[in-house]
Amino acid sequence: MKNLFPSYVRVPVFFFIIFGLIEFAIESGDQPAFMKYPVVILFLLLVLIILIAIEAIIGSLENVMLHSLDEVGKERFLASKNKEVNFGWLSRLYEKLTGTRPIEEESEIILDHNYDGIKELDNALPPWWLYGFYITIIFGVVYMLKYHVFDGDNQITELETELAEAKIAIEEYKKTAKDLVDYNTVELLTDVSDLAQGKQIFDVNCVACHKADGGGGIGPNMTDEYWILGGGIKNVFKTVSEGGRDGKGMVAWKQILKPSEIAQVSSYVLQFQGTTPAEPKAAEGEIWIDESIPEETIEETTQETNAVETDSVQSGSN
Repeated sequence: MKNLFPSYVRVPVFFFIIFGLIEFAIESGDQPAFMKYPVVILFLLLVLIILIAIEAIIGSLENVMLHSLDEVGKERFLASKNKEVNFGWLSRLYEKLTGTRPIEEESEIILDHNYDGIKELDNALPPWWLYGFYITIIFGVVYMLKYHVFDGDNQITELETELAEAKIAIEEYKKTAKDLVDYNTVELLTDVSDLAQGKQIFDVNCVACHKADGGGGIGPNMTDEYWILGGGIKNVFKTVSEGGRDGKGMVAWKQILKPSEIAQVSSYVLQFQGTTPAEPKAAEGEIWIDESIPEETIEETTQETNAVETDSVQSGSN
């Protein structure tokens, strides 16, 4: 190894190998490890000093050993140290790839014309170039057959596939990342733990205006079907997040509550629908109809509501 590579080659090679292993082993994000963690620079400097010290120690030991030898031993040691490494296989491979002719045979391929004493050799194309050219032809034929004859996936198809896979991955991630929910993606939560957490948030922040049973006080009644800014989970989520009407509505809770908490308390609020509070506040706003519900269901619900109101009026008159 020492005869093959001198010390000024060995030290940088080993240093950069260690440097590469450190960069691979230490997680540093987009930055190099030595920039994110300055202690790595100190470690690398220490490694460099150790490598140089090792080379210096080995050189000193060789000098000591050389002076302890007799003249014959010194000659053998120096001969082995200065012995050149023979890369015969590499030379033969180079000759095959370049296809050069020996100087002694150049007279056989020299052309007749010359320019001011400059003559030209009729060398054949080097084998490495020919092999590369043949490979490109084979590659071109395979590429043509795959993408233009058998309709293989082209770049646009691959892009569409990757985008579809990325969309699925994002949706799966959103299922676990609840705080990514917003007005467009929120869904009604029915899990007991979510509703319990929503009740806790409601009791702490909302009871003062809407009462514990949702009957309304300063804020509107949330048990009836009348809504000022629209009902349903999406509208309620938006109202809680962005706040009510300017000047007289409730504050925007997005600065205080996380999106997941807003979804929980909004889902809990919708649990008041159809319940009977102790002191219900008069209806405010307009009747909100969920457009996603079929018209037949809406008509049946309206008829039932009208029937209940009629019975209530008749009972009152009696």
